[in-house]
Amino acid sequence: MIVLIVVSSIAIPLIMLLLQNFISIFLLVFNIIAVISLIIFGNIAAASIYQILIDNTVFMTTIHGIFLNPYFLITGSYLGVFFIYKLMKLVLDER
Repeated sequence: MIVLIVVSSIAIPLIMLLLQNFISIFLLVFNIIAVISLIIFGNIAAASIYQILIDNTVFMTTIHGIFLNPYFLITGSYLGVFFIYKLMKLVLDER
């Protein structure tokens, strides 16, 4: 499983980079998805922290329950891949 995570964290940004080089609309699509993902990711994190503070249940296991939310995991995964893609694009643009 670790190999799959490492390989996909390299391969998916490379595929994104190639797609946006050949079809320019993908640049806009990737950016829009990133903005939506960041909003969802941030709102889930903020809502979870707010609920923990309201319930006065500040335990390590309580806050880690956020990792059971599939939307949090999906948006966080996309943001991680997107940031690697943007760094790759930045490196290529600076050469």
